[in-house]
Amino acid sequence: MRTRNISDVPAYRFQIDPGDHIDGRRAARARGLDVVGFYHSHPSSPPEPSARDRAEFSYAGHFYLIVSLQAEPAGIGLFWFSGGNFHRRSFVTVR
Repeated sequence: MRTRNISDVPAYRFQIDPGDHIDGRRAARARGLDVVGFYHSHPSSPPEPSARDRAEFSYAGHFYLIVSLQAEPAGIGLFWFSGGNFHRRSFVTVR
């Protein structure tokens, strides 16, 4: 789900509106769904967790998908967060 950016410097940083975050989790629960992960983009860096991602991410047992817009086509990195670390995971796409 999309969320609003409440960052003081929205051109350089995305900060999720806490209300949107809570509303999304509640909406999923109301539909009988589990939130299994989160996604965001890196406009000019690789699809790897950044130092900021490492410092701020706190949902253990969740997936973390990063889309890099650094080059065409976009790059995608998928990670599992546990034990305070990101662990790269592979995923399958169906065409």
